[in-house]
Amino acid sequence: MKSAAALLLLTLAQSTSAFTTVRQQRVGGSVWGISSGPIDSSLSAKNIIIAGAPASGKGTQCEVIIKNLGVVHLSTGDMLRAAVAAETEVGKMAKDFMDSGKLVPDEIIIGIIKDRLRESDCQENGWLLDGFPRTQAQAKALADAGVSADCFIFLDVPDEMLVERVVGRRTDPITGKIYHMTFSPPEDEEILNRLERRSDDTEEKVKVRLEQFHANIDAVKDSYTDIMVSIDGSRAPTEVSSEVLKTINRMRTHQRRKALVGCLR
Repeated sequence: MKSAAALLLLTLAQSTSAFTTVRQQRVGGSVWGISSGPIDSSLSAKNIIIAGAPASGKGTQCEVIIKNLGVVHLSTGDMLRAAVAAETEVGKMAKDFMDSGKLVPDEIIIGIIKDRLRESDCQENGWLLDGFPRTQAQAKALADAGVSADCFIFLDVPDEMLVERVVGRRTDPITGKIYHMTFSPPEDEEILNRLERRSDDTEEKVKVRLEQFHANIDAVKDSYTDIMVSIDGSRAPTEVSSEVLKTINRMRTHQRRKALVGCLR
């Protein structure tokens, strides 16, 4: 039996290595042109939660994960709007709260997430839950609803850097493109002159948002200790992307090997 297990694990390792060439032909490396190692869609974690403070880079890393793994990107805001538009049962309940200017209760949001996860694209391709859960109660509600992830990625960025990222953000009202006055200013003077700053992108308001974030994130992380990986998000996006993809691949491969060994015992 031990030899059979060893053979299966060897086959698993070989399939991961062999996929490198296929992946390079299919996506030409990563979306950022980085070398991130083999990402086999059959081995990579397909149900992923990504968390981080405002301006931690979640949006950028979500793009990378979706491009490389083909998972379905899920944000609660998008799901709420889609459920309301589709007039689902939970969508109608959510609309009542939204129309009255009230926060949508956790149980309704969880219901919307469960409905979305039952759809064929999530079942077939896996999903990436962006910025949810935000509280321990939401994490528990997800678990009670039977929603489990393969990997929880936390982008760790110092507060002072987060503040700098936020206060320097500007948006082009015509194209919607986001620039940063320090890190990525526009080269065109006409674009520079029409850039706008979001009303909540001030140092005072971002510090309030960070306080709210820190008040809850440790409890959320404690709910996913067995699958959580903290990644330094203060580095260049390409470096962060490389570690994110390697982390997902490593965790899924580890889980797959444990499952194979368990079946052969």
